[in-house]
Amino acid sequence: MIWPLDPRNVGTNLPLEGLRVLDFSRVLAGPLIGMIAGDLGADVIKVEGPSGDPVRSMAPPTLHGLATYYIAVNRHRRNVVADLTNDHDRRAIAALIGEADAVIENFLPSQYEALNIGALRALNPDCVWVSVTPASSGTALAAEPSFDLLAQARSGLMGVTGNPESGPTKVGAPLADVVTGLYGTIGLLTGLLAKARQRPGRHFEAPLLESTMSALINQAQGYLSTGVSALLLGNEHPSIHPYGPVTTADGQLLLAIGTDGQFARLVAVVDDDSLTAGAAEWRSNAERVADRENLRSTLNAAFSRATTAQWETRLEGQGIPFAPIASIREAFEQDTIRSGDFVTTMTTPGGQTSVMRSPLRIDGVRPDVRFGPEALGQSTDALLGDPTA
Repeated sequence: MIWPLDPRNVGTNLPLEGLRVLDFSRVLAGPLIGMIAGDLGADVIKVEGPSGDPVRSMAPPTLHGLATYYIAVNRHRRNVVADLTNDHDRRAIAALIGEADAVIENFLPSQYEALNIGALRALNPDCVWVSVTPASSGTALAAEPSFDLLAQARSGLMGVTGNPESGPTKVGAPLADVVTGLYGTIGLLTGLLAKARQRPGRHFEAPLLESTMSALINQAQGYLSTGVSALLLGNEHPSIHPYGPVTTADGQLLLAIGTDGQFARLVAVVDDDSLTAGAAEWRSNAERVADRENLRSTLNAAFSRATTAQWETRLEGQGIPFAPIASIREAFEQDTIRSGDFVTTMTTPGGQTSVMRSPLRIDGVRPDVRFGPEALGQSTDALLGDPTA
């Protein structure tokens, strides 16, 4: 067999065990699809060009020379280097495609044509094919290189992120790439299910622009239904109040009061004369949204009389949604994460590192991290063979 299963992916009892996925993708959205498939047991082979995935050098930070950006989304796959313009390499990759259950790629249309990827795809018409694209194929933007930041800008996501003082700003994590990768994963899994039901040959496209726009959810629907574009509200919510930060004696605390009952409980726990006096006027969410400035001022005055930690103690267990605003360090140090099984260790070409496991649990068990990313081309000889032989 051209594609023997990696022994590390055998006997896992994971739902995708035995399925073969070939990953041509680079940067983040596509590799995330491959990582999720690998986390769920698929046997994934990543194909990099001779110069490697550019994310390998997107640094700092690095772990012994390898960008942590690459480490984040490239576990659970063997790695081969192939030049698709080289006859030997192309034949070897064609053989792998012939045995693949699914392929992931994010070639631009010009690259797709120049490398004649269509001819490779035609070798296995029953294969599930997932394309991550800048925008829907056939549109002007589909041929233009795009990245998370550009998608955040074009999608309107930046247009609802920030406040009037800051102006539009990007989300602090690559949300556009992540959402696109998750949609691509939905396509991959749906295609594999269809294939299992003898409905093969599906092509799924996960366009970066439209995937990011889909993340706008209520903000987008508000515009589509009313023609009114959302304003920059910072950490405030356009439709709910109080749903954002309040000022404490030593910082801030987030409230997420989604129901009138939660607001009534908040008034009782805070036990502030001004808040209690105005509670009748703020009984419904619509009234609270309409008078958000006065309510915010009243809440800030009340919460400024105690520290964040003191308020956490008072609010805990009262049925009032709240949260401290954590740094990344604080997020990983909170008890739920520190005492759980979400973080584990993984071996990389540069040594051991802590990593996040899949957030999914299967029958109450979180899939383990079986192995980390390989060095560039580590499995080339084993999987593609010696070009001089």
